Amino acid sequence: MGGPISLADFMVEALGHPTLGYYRKPAPIGAGGDFITAPEISQMFGELLGAWLADRWIAMGRPEPVRLVELGPGRGTAMVDALRATRGVPGFHAALRLHFVDLARERLPADNAARLAPHAPEWHERFDDIPAGPLLLLANEFFDALPVRQFQRTPAGWAERMVGLTPDGTALHLALAPGPSPFAVALPRGGNLGAIAEFSPAVTGLAQRIGARLADQGGWALILDYGHDGDRPGPSLQAVRAHRGASVLDRPGETDLSAHVDFGALARAARAAGARSFGPVGQGAFLCAIGMGERAAMLKRAASPAQASGIDAAFRRLIAPEAMGTLFRVLALAGAAGGSPPGFAAGAGAAA
Repeated sequence: MGGPISLADFMVEALGHPTLGYYRKPAPIGAGGDFITAPEISQMFGELLGAWLADRWIAMGRPEPVRLVELGPGRGTAMVDALRATRGVPGFHAALRLHFVDLARERLPADNAARLAPHAPEWHERFDDIPAGPLLLLANEFFDALPVRQFQRTPAGWAERMVGLTPDGTALHLALAPGPSPFAVALPRGGNLGAIAEFSPAVTGLAQRIGARLADQGGWALILDYGHDGDRPGPSLQAVRAHRGASVLDRPGETDLSAHVDFGALARAARAAGARSFGPVGQGAFLCAIGMGERAAMLKRAASPAQASGIDAAFRRLIAPEAMGTLFRVLALAGAAGGSPPGFAAGAGAAA
């Protein structure tokens, strides 16, 4: 290491290094991994997202072909469930061209890879490499893994927090860059000494590119993640390993790093590029509005008592405020004029 690097650069290396990065390795999702995502909790999640995307395709006039893109598919579970749930939508699967944006296709387990093979998914490391055409985009717990920068208020202004070596060269530690940061123009004017501010140029940059693509070529994007509407200042960068919290600097490449998504900044960036935004709304309210209660009841009719209990538990985990229902937010982006999509009350959070 030639000198201190920003937290953002540290995240890029720890998560995406070509050979040692966390996301270059087998999917760390599930009971035996580091965390569990909504698609692994219940098939209902992916099924309902698939139905939402099919509805948006119909609303677009059934374009063919249409690029169905998932950012960060992980184990592929959400897409497998989405495609299974939409087999009966006339013309939908024939119109789809499936694309995954991820650092490693090897993260798909063999069974999901086989289920997706008939759709011949194309893999890309960057969203910018998706071929031209109308877009249906899904991003579940993707933006939280994009790198963030952190800054600390000092008597001289906002100084960026950097990652460097301790004086004896044996460990990593956080230190402040000398002098005020050139990013200060994007930070709050006030703030007590010692206060921490955080923002992600990577999140807003990608949101702007998605917004521009939607505005230019049409389509919809559905973004689900844990985060806030821009009203929670302070640090949120966290590390998780084996379902437990860890130090952000501990064992880079073996630990998941993520930060809460600023949905307010994300939506503003997409709108600045010409897209429209809807929401964000809580995940619980969104899933209930698009039919999760009805889907759970349908599954329970053919379930054993033990299976029915599991369906109820998964339902609560996904929608309850004390679980994932409020912390997780849902935002929709669109490229053309029209009304509010399913799951977003007319006018609720809609902006052009």
